Amino acid sequence: MSFILNLETATKNCSVAVAENGVTVALHEYAGENYSHAEKLHVFIETALKEANITYKDLSAIAVSMGPGSYTGLRIGVSAAKGLCYALNIPLIAIDTLEALANKLSLADTDGVIVPLLDARRMEVYSAVFDANHKKVRDTKAEIITEESFNDIESPIYLLGDGAEKCRELLNSDKFIYSPELLYPSAGEMSALSYNKHKKSDTVDVAYFEPFYLKDFIVNRKVS
Repeated sequence: MSFILNLETATKNCSVAVAENGVTVALHEYAGENYSHAEKLHVFIETALKEANITYKDLSAIAVSMGPGSYTGLRIGVSAAKGLCYALNIPLIAIDTLEALANKLSLADTDGVIVPLLDARRMEVYSAVFDANHKKVRDTKAEIITEESFNDIESPIYLLGDGAEKCRELLNSDKFIYSPELLYPSAGEMSALSYNKHKKSDTVDVAYFEPFYLKDFIVNRKVS
């Protein structure tokens, strides 16, 4: 039996899930306009463990969303995951944020590709392309959306994430299908992904692991 604690903090959604053998048994999350991860994350962890009727000592591993996403959000999630792994002497598993987001959409018996898009300000997004089986077929990158974006893909393109809505005006042909209700990745979709990695001992070094920021963190300073 394997219990894994999954932490997703890469976006406005602060999300925690406890999974037993890859199946989510407890999920607590909140997506607000203001990032409140620092206040909510550890409360959600305690609540999820209690709901799953286990303690920290029952955990086999900690999984954390690795990015891309919010610099601050990623730091909070990774710091919490590392601290727990050190204290409990259990492995750390890193999950691709866009892969978790893509797994919110099922394309069973449907042609097409899934393109999760996370808002990176203005017309820039973090994106990747996955096939109907959630296998990544184009690497993650930061890109500026134009009318020519994804012109190389002829099949239906299913767009989701908080970066998708701002693409509607430019990406408006019939091949683009939007899922406006699927805004943020969730720890619930991490459960199966982290369990599969755990079975293969696909873990990261707790001491040296860093989130996948994709872009450098920029501090905007007021000019006096």
